[in-house]
Order: sequence, then structure tokens, then C-alpha cells
Amino acid sequence: MSPDICARCASSNWFGSLMSRLAPSFEHYRDRYRNIALERDVHGVLLVRFHTAGGHFVWSEESHEELAYCFADIAADRDNRVVVLTGTGDVWCETIDFASFSLSNPAEWDHTFFDGRKLLGNLLAIEVPVISAINGPARIHPEIPVMSDIVISSEHTLFQDAPHFIGGIVPGDGAHIVWMHVLGPNKGRYFLLMGEELSAQEALQRGVVGEVHRQADVLPRALEIAATFAGKTDLALRYSRVVLTQRYKRLMDEGLSLGLGLEALAAVDLLAGLKQ
Repeated sequence: MSPDICARCASSNWFGSLMSRLAPSFEHYRDRYRNIALERDVHGVLLVRFHTAGGHFVWSEESHEELAYCFADIAADRDNRVVVLTGTGDVWCETIDFASFSLSNPAEWDHTFFDGRKLLGNLLAIEVPVISAINGPARIHPEIPVMSDIVISSEHTLFQDAPHFIGGIVPGDGAHIVWMHVLGPNKGRYFLLMGEELSAQEALQRGVVGEVHRQADVLPRALEIAATFAGKTDLALRYSRVVLTQRYKRLMDEGLSLGLGLEALAAVDLLAGLKQ
């Protein structure tokens, strides 16, 4: 490193100002996504609300792609100090638009393979605490809210891995990692293979969620916790998140690409059989 650069590093906050100049501003991505509404308060608490056309969030090829890029924007914006994830209305996500996905050959699967790895990788790349306010049934990709540092759910929430093994699809897009990590290897496999539904109270007893509240109180409670967290220093927030997600990152590195690849192979085989 040249003496000139060293001098600039030693004076003021040169690295910080450089990162601020190059990182995306909130205005740059706030209205970028059709299925994600973003709001941020003066303390840096970012509220991320999933929706489809203003209503219940529907899992689709578009929303799958958007989450990957949105999480990257959130992670790169260091003005985000705490992140709160929630759904719309009384449902987190229980509907999938299968027709929106093209998954019949390797070229089509490559798009999903790319977005699937980026979605979970970019979620874990967010280096501030993430809180989930689960407002209702989570049947489609419930592993996403469960991966948060603080998980709060409504009384009528239930968890199920609906679109995978029940429908003949390998649960290899991260569900296999998260649920065996959260529930343990035996119960996690039972949950995925049997299509088991976990109620909010069962999820609380098994440590999947930290708190259960009336639906009207879920988001306010999440925001209350977020406001408390926002009173901590930036480094306490960032480095706590880094420490507490390190194992998840290692598990994803070990198993996500393999899982997605095997899911793709089995799905192509299933679709080929249906066409016969």
C-alpha cells in the first residue's frame, strides 16, 4: 500500500466514506421490486414486507429472483442497522405459481440454480440482525423466515414444506439444511419427508420460533425489538450477526449446490415422466 493511501486511511474515515460512495443508497433500490415493499426509519430499522400486487405473497419465478437481488441490496447498504421481514395480511406465504417457472431442462434450471444460491447466500450476507415477524401460515419456503436471528410468529401460523417431497420434488434448495439444523437430523427429515405441519405452539416448544403473539401484535413486537437493537453500536450489531450466522454459512457452502443440483435432476425426471 502506498504512503499516500496509508495517510488517507489514517486520517478521518476514508474507508467508510469510500464504502458509502460505492454502496447502493436506499433511494436506489427502495422502489425497485414489484413483490417487496421497503420502509426505513431514522434509526436504520428496515421493514421488508413481502406481497404480490399488494396482497398475500405468492411464490413465483419473479419473486424468487427479486428476493435474491433485494437481499444483496440490503446487505450492501450500511445504513441498514436492523432488518425486519414480514408478509402481508394474515399469510406469510402458502401459494406458489408453478406455471411461472420454466424447469424442464438444464438451461432453464440454471436460472433457478443461480437465484437459489444467491437468495440464501445474500440473506446470510446481511451483516445486521434480522428479525422475522411471521404473520400467518408459511407453507412455501418457510426456511427463509426461520433463518432469522429472532423469529416471532402469530398464533395461527403453521410451518410446512409444502412444495417439495409431497409433490415428488427433492427438498434440496436449502430446506434440507435449515430444517435439519433447526429441528435436528431425525425430526428435520421427518418434517420434510412427511409433509408435517408444525403449529405455532409446537414451533415454540421445539425452538423454531422465539415468541408467539396475537396476529395484531406480531409486527409491533418485532419493531419493538428492532428499536431496542438499534440502540446498540454499529459494530455490536454487525459483528454479532457475523458470529451468529457463521455456522449457517458453512452449512450452505457444504450442501446447497449439491441439493439444488439433485433437486433439478429429480424434477426434470418427474416432468419427463408426466409428458409420457
